Amino acid sequence: MEEAHRRALRRGRARLVAALRVEPLWEPLEERGLFTHTMVEDLQSAGSRGDQARELITDLETRGKQAFPLFLSILRDTGQADLADMLLGQCESLQAPPQLLDLRPVELNLPGGKQNQKVPNTLGLSVLIGIVSHWITLRGFLMKRVFNCPCQVYQLKAEPCGHCLILNNVNFSRDSNLSTREGSDMDCEKLEKCFKALCFSVLTQRDLKAQEMVSELQKLAQQDHSTLDCCIVVILSHGCQTSHIQFPGAIYGTDGKLIPVEKIVNCFNGSNCLSLRGKPKLFFIQACGGDQRDRGFVVDCSSATDEAPGGSLEADATPFQAPQGNVDELDAMACLPTPSDILVSYSTFPGYVSWREAKGSWYVETLVSVLEQCAPAEDLLSILVKVSNAVSARGRYKQIPGCFNFLRKKFFFKCK
Repeated sequence: MEEAHRRALRRGRARLVAALRVEPLWEPLEERGLFTHTMVEDLQSAGSRGDQARELITDLETRGKQAFPLFLSILRDTGQADLADMLLGQCESLQAPPQLLDLRPVELNLPGGKQNQKVPNTLGLSVLIGIVSHWITLRGFLMKRVFNCPCQVYQLKAEPCGHCLILNNVNFSRDSNLSTREGSDMDCEKLEKCFKALCFSVLTQRDLKAQEMVSELQKLAQQDHSTLDCCIVVILSHGCQTSHIQFPGAIYGTDGKLIPVEKIVNCFNGSNCLSLRGKPKLFFIQACGGDQRDRGFVVDCSSATDEAPGGSLEADATPFQAPQGNVDELDAMACLPTPSDILVSYSTFPGYVSWREAKGSWYVETLVSVLEQCAPAEDLLSILVKVSNAVSARGRYKQIPGCFNFLRKKFFFKCK
């Protein structure tokens, strides 16, 4: 396939994955020789419609010179002319590759009696540089193909692909001295809708004491996940900085008692949850990592700062208290095996507050928005980078989400 056609497919990838109807394509793809019967069967077994579309577009780039025009013809024949027109427009907008020119020196009549002196053909040299640049681009594409092979991507083929547990703490006991978390219910509703659309079975629990939270987590970890491909835990609560071995931070139950994040995560590691071994386990935590408020630093930016609209900002934080007695020191070496296939996404940097408004938290609002836009085409780490960038640009005080990533492969959500 020509490079311009590959680039057109990449530019239109997000729309294709979101809108392409793959079912009518299988027969004409095989009849016109774009794919063999075995290749079509492999594409059909890729999972959901979105997964099949993603694999189809990726594999299409490896076919011959006629693959692109044939694909456009098949799209039109199957009533998807709008997608064909979109790809054709993308292709036409790309600049045609430069033609190879004569690289030999040219003869010029120069003043001063020096006739027919040969001078370098600098235009030809620039074309040569362009050829080298195209080769570097092609090499990068080939390397991407190697590292995006199925063995480097988590396969989500189950329906649903996994359980999603959301623990939403809004009201806290008077003894805890913790405020009501206004806006958390809105966060919870957005997350429920989002993960259901991403093919997860969602269970929500509200206003749990610390031990009740642990019980719910252990109950989920003890379930049989052998027929499922993934597991997600979302926690919306107050939090604080705490001493840790593996994962920083701790979460408050409604009774004001703390649960270390590493205790939550370790319920699902390879030692405690055998049926999730080798499968991705994702944790999303909307809670403060401490009580520090980041005012940020001045940068040269053409756009105005995104001030928080209306209402007052609240933080899900309590001050950090140094541990007493003989306990593990901060960042002490762990004697346990490093967890694998685990990702913990925090709403804020350890030690800093996480901002929330009446309409919900900055982190959850942005996370859901980016997932809805990008989940069909981008992997999870790329999505989380977009979330961090968007959140970091908000408000008078600053906040930047981050994650502890122990995934071994790329993770793409399954889209309906």
